[in-house]
Amino acid sequence: MFVSRGLVVGFTVAVAGLMLSGCGTRMSKAPVEDRGTSASASAPAAQPGGVVGAAIKPLPGAENAGKPGYYTVKPGDTLIRIGLESGQSWKDIARWNNLENANLIEVGQVLRVAQPLAPSQAVASDTGVVTRPVTSSALAPIAPASTPKPAAPAASSTVVAVAPATPAPAPAPAGEDDMAFIWPASGSLIAGFDEARNKGYDIAGKAGEPVLAAAEGRVVYAGAGLRGYGNLVILKHNNTFLTAYAHNQTLLVKEDQAVRKGQKIAEMGNTDADRVKLHFEIRRQGKPVDPSRYLPVR
Repeated sequence: MFVSRGLVVGFTVAVAGLMLSGCGTRMSKAPVEDRGTSASASAPAAQPGGVVGAAIKPLPGAENAGKPGYYTVKPGDTLIRIGLESGQSWKDIARWNNLENANLIEVGQVLRVAQPLAPSQAVASDTGVVTRPVTSSALAPIAPASTPKPAAPAASSTVVAVAPATPAPAPAPAGEDDMAFIWPASGSLIAGFDEARNKGYDIAGKAGEPVLAAAEGRVVYAGAGLRGYGNLVILKHNNTFLTAYAHNQTLLVKEDQAVRKGQKIAEMGNTDADRVKLHFEIRRQGKPVDPSRYLPVR
């Protein structure tokens, strides 16, 4: 069989071309996909909650962040802890912020923790000056004009002017800082105040021994909802001071109950503690202070 030399040469060239083409395909690098740049440039970012392109809803009270009398919720906060830290009743805080469920607060939410002033009490101006409206009862009635009587002749040429007697000012009422606390338990002191590690006094005792109110006041919390405190009672004495009584075995008072100084409010125990003891705190405007400044020496 005769095959032309041109046909053989053409067939050889074609086969060589195919081989070279195949080798070039196998040695080329795979394309690199830039997922970060291309994805961010071509698609809108997803917002919290899984909704693409949705606007982030501001948390309640965000416009008051950083203002006096307001508190920004942190991770781990509860309304009870916020009340203790701000020196307020958790129920008052819930009411001031119109919270339908006191257990539902969000990190970053801003809460009012100071009692709002009624419109009749004060009006704050842009300059920060507080003005109080004058009521009609504060205005003295104006006496009608009368015809002056002729002056009586002077008995002598010398006139002595006598200044009207000025009544002595009434003594100022005792300030809220002048609280007279008593020791809430009779046991020995086993741990003193340390602002970083122990925010009050730890007082030793036996299970069931009485825990007394250190001063008269109102119960703003009674329960076990604050981690690390066990069965806890918190008393509010005035707008400045709270006292806290922790680790009790039994609570003998209820929230909103008025108590007397020295009244038995609980029995000592070891709830959420490593031993039977009373952990006692005095808080001034929510900040723990050294009880030795307010308790009598014993």
